[in-house]
Amino acid sequence: MARLAPAAPVRSLREGTRAQAVRSARTCYDHLAGQLGTAVMAALIRCGVICGGDGTFNPAAAARDRLSAAGWDCDYRLTPAGQAWMDDFGVKIASGSGRPLIRYCVDWSEQRHHLAGGLGAGLMARLLELGWVRRSPTSRAVHVTSDGRAGLASSFSIKWT
Repeated sequence: MARLAPAAPVRSLREGTRAQAVRSARTCYDHLAGQLGTAVMAALIRCGVICGGDGTFNPAAAARDRLSAAGWDCDYRLTPAGQAWMDDFGVKIASGSGRPLIRYCVDWSEQRHHLAGGLGAGLMARLLELGWVRRSPTSRAVHVTSDGRAGLASSFSIKWT
């Protein structure tokens, strides 16, 4: 729907600023989304933390294959090296929830994959705990802190401005 619907007109600087913040970095339920979420997913794939897909969304293939639920057509998996990386990074995953470890969402603003599931939630919780991101009090936007910019660069090779 987001790809088909026309963009809502921006009527003020405040509306434009809020819209940009939500596109830039936000939560999607309990995990990271937006430009930052897709950049983190791409970094995890590039570094071999997760494997099984390339982070791209192909709407033509999804329509052709008649996928009933987006987020299940790629078989992303945590690699053994990725498990060690997540442990070293301090990501904790809730056990006993019956929730899949790795799932992905097609990001509405980026049309790429961002990490969901127990691993996505654990990673988001860790980024909040480290103080790398902080939640907006009025929207789903999250803001990257100065510590976060440094940490994203060193841990994910993401240059965030």
